[in-house]
Amino acid sequence: MKKEKQKIVTIGGGSGQFALLSGLRDIEDIDITAIVSMADSGGSTGRLRDELGILPPGDVLKCVLALSPQRDVIRTILLKRLTVDSRLQGHNAGNMLLTMLAEYTGNFATGVNALSEILDARGVILPVTVDKATLVAELTDGCRIYGQRAINIPRETQREQIKDIYLVPHHHDEISAYPPVIDAIGQADYIIIGPGDLFTSIIPNLLVPGVKEAIMETKANIFYVVNIMTKYGETNNFTGCDFVKSIEYFIGRTVDGIIYNTQKPKRKILERYKEEEQADFVEIDGDEAFWEHRKIYSAHLLNMAGGIIRHDSKKLAVLIRQMIS
Repeated sequence: MKKEKQKIVTIGGGSGQFALLSGLRDIEDIDITAIVSMADSGGSTGRLRDELGILPPGDVLKCVLALSPQRDVIRTILLKRLTVDSRLQGHNAGNMLLTMLAEYTGNFATGVNALSEILDARGVILPVTVDKATLVAELTDGCRIYGQRAINIPRETQREQIKDIYLVPHHHDEISAYPPVIDAIGQADYIIIGPGDLFTSIIPNLLVPGVKEAIMETKANIFYVVNIMTKYGETNNFTGCDFVKSIEYFIGRTVDGIIYNTQKPKRKILERYKEEEQADFVEIDGDEAFWEHRKIYSAHLLNMAGGIIRHDSKKLAVLIRQMIS
């Protein structure tokens, strides 16, 4: 009798979800569904959203590329920035292709499915919502910042910490989750949240009405991939415990386990990150009472290629394969 594939759902956005999906793609006997944030408002994605009124394509494009067997070749082509035509300048080919497919089909989610089929993506990519919304952060001094791009500020800018964060709909009285998202969460065996910027890549998914409720009701095991570094303006001075508490607040339940990188980058690299980005290595503190009901899956998960600190896709895949076997 053939073994039934285990259903894994990922929740996130940006380069963190790209790294995770790039590893999951090569694990056998799993079905992958990626739930992707629709809060991105920067760069080419933001321009397309503002000029054409479409949902932001950038994070979805990264997920499709991560799950494609032609990833290494296609990534170079589809992430190529256009330079000649003034109207197209700064856009990448992949965002333009996804926009065209969405416009032609009349539906962003259908456009995503079409791109996935073109690139033979191994998995399903779902926008967390098909309602247009703006991410708003309220700071401890009472100021509000509108838009993911503005919240994701340059590292040298000074500002207060984020006290609250929420979504504001564009043309509707309310925002709702894309129905297949709720179904995927309900049918999942495992849900992996992160890695990625806490307030601008991960939490925007959890703010969409219906998502938190579905996570609270699912029987799936829920794992959270703790970030390797803090991010200035979002998670200053956060420990691993702080990251987990934030996620659990927004999902309304305790996670079953966390995935944590134990390998500390070299001191020179950490000093550069501290000086240039005001970022620190995330430590798992020794509060044993807090971790009592959460299993810690720790390993060397660091990738330092190009001097950039990130999770290593292959190492993540090895650890996750051990966790679900």
